[in-house]
Amino acid sequence: MQSAAATPPAKALSLALAWCVHLLTASGALLGTLSLVEIAGGELAIASILMLIALFVDSIDGSLARRARVSEVVPSIDGRRLDDVVDYLNYVIVPVFFMVWIGALPVSLAAAPVLASAYGFSQQDAKTDDDFFLGWPSYWNVVALYAWQLEMSPTTGALWVLFLSAAIFVPLKYIYPSKLRAFRRSSVAGAGLWMILMALAVAWPGAKALHLAEISLLYPAWYVLLSAHLGRWGRSAQA
Repeated sequence: MQSAAATPPAKALSLALAWCVHLLTASGALLGTLSLVEIAGGELAIASILMLIALFVDSIDGSLARRARVSEVVPSIDGRRLDDVVDYLNYVIVPVFFMVWIGALPVSLAAAPVLASAYGFSQQDAKTDDDFFLGWPSYWNVVALYAWQLEMSPTTGALWVLFLSAAIFVPLKYIYPSKLRAFRRSSVAGAGLWMILMALAVAWPGAKALHLAEISLLYPAWYVLLSAHLGRWGRSAQA
């Protein structure tokens, strides 16, 4: 058996980089856990920032994993499965708990997003061969932030949650910004600007007066319109 000392430097570097990427992905689980702690403690602004950091980590770890060739260098770890485990925590469990805690979602309806997203995450074609999400991709963290910032009532929150839970089962294609073949730069830049605006909205006292949360809605609108265009929703509906 070859010792670690005898490992060629290039191979050792590749191995170290691959494990660093896996650690980055796994760190999302820690961020999610800390978010739950802050929500339970009533520190919603801190919890929101942690949710945004987790979202940022998820937006870059896939690209880093492909560059570091983690599936080749560390084949014993399934990076996609690790990513799905962390994403289910950060995209579903944490934001649903957040919405229930702030009163934007009746606890009796918490099962809808949790169960619908469990199905969404587990279906084999959740991500298509042409790099789209199939069905609404469980962006409950985004919904939770808007539920808080826009002060949604329990009725409004419940209607949105039920509608989006149903959308998970509708086989329409939604863009995967980091894997877009067209409009990639504008979509990634828009996502980055959205994160900045939302971070300011939740952390800066003067954000309310500037309506930063409302302005940031331009990106989700762009996301949906671009998904409808590139995913050919009209043709999907006809089919």
